[in-house]
Amino acid sequence: MKAVVYRKYGGPDVLSLEEMAKPQPEGDQVLVKIHAASANPLDWHFMRGTPLLMRLQSGLMKPKNIRIGSDIAGFVEAVGPDVVELKPGDQVFGDFEGSGGFAEYACGPEKSLALKPDNASFAEAAAIPIAGLTALQSLRDHGKIQAGQQVLVNGASGGVGTYAVQIAKAYEATVTGICSTRNVELARSLGADHIIDYTQVDFAKSGQTYDLILDIAGNLSLTSLNRTLKPNGMGVVVGFSSLWRVPPIALFGSRVGKQEGKSIGLMLAKIKQEDLKELRDLFAAGKIKSVIDKRYPFHETAEAIRYLETSRARGKVIIDIGDSDAMI
Repeated sequence: MKAVVYRKYGGPDVLSLEEMAKPQPEGDQVLVKIHAASANPLDWHFMRGTPLLMRLQSGLMKPKNIRIGSDIAGFVEAVGPDVVELKPGDQVFGDFEGSGGFAEYACGPEKSLALKPDNASFAEAAAIPIAGLTALQSLRDHGKIQAGQQVLVNGASGGVGTYAVQIAKAYEATVTGICSTRNVELARSLGADHIIDYTQVDFAKSGQTYDLILDIAGNLSLTSLNRTLKPNGMGVVVGFSSLWRVPPIALFGSRVGKQEGKSIGLMLAKIKQEDLKELRDLFAAGKIKSVIDKRYPFHETAEAIRYLETSRARGKVIIDIGDSDAMI
């Protein structure tokens, strides 16, 4: 089989498409014939070995796991003896957490997969996993979202943001999205009730407050978050424009607004099969859709990563490996 690998740290030029042995499932593992994969910021962080903390997991001097890619959609090719639900021929989507999703085949645990929505193409399904899980878990588990709340999504047009706006609306919240001028109509089309164009307006000076703020762009200061949260409000920080923004949130986020019942914290998504199933059901019901900015053929995976690194992608970037448009 063919797979994208990187044998040293660096930019997209270190990626190569190589022939490798097809993996075989063991235990609770599932072998998937991949039709589509989606690129995530974590992919290029692993590829570049930055920030340096990443190398504690991926290898200090060179990568331990040379394959790249996580989010996938395709057919189950084979299953290990301990697999319970899935069987060969099932159409699935999920996240194999860096187990080589940019490949013709990938092998990973059953708990990282769910049946694909019948009304989703493989490309649309591959777009969902980590971005959808991050949005869902941020709003539901960390933000404790409730119907009727005022919710602010900072970074409403990106991979996580496009799902976050839709999921918040599915939970019957009133949603305000922050994005640039070129993405205003996109955020509105996803259901945002109010749009803030950050190139024109500083939301932190508007006087408007929110029950829940989801900071995906990672460029809001702790002071701004605290000022714009209502009493008992929740701030959930997902992304970071700089690693130096992490310590203040981690150290002081739970204290800065404590007297008013506010809480601001960090969030890292977890791969949970039950949450993949919830996202599948939301997609099947028409409550969420995948926004795909660009698609690249398998041999142009490096170009897909290069574009993702510009931070200008609207929604998701997809890599077509098989028949990604199929809704079999």
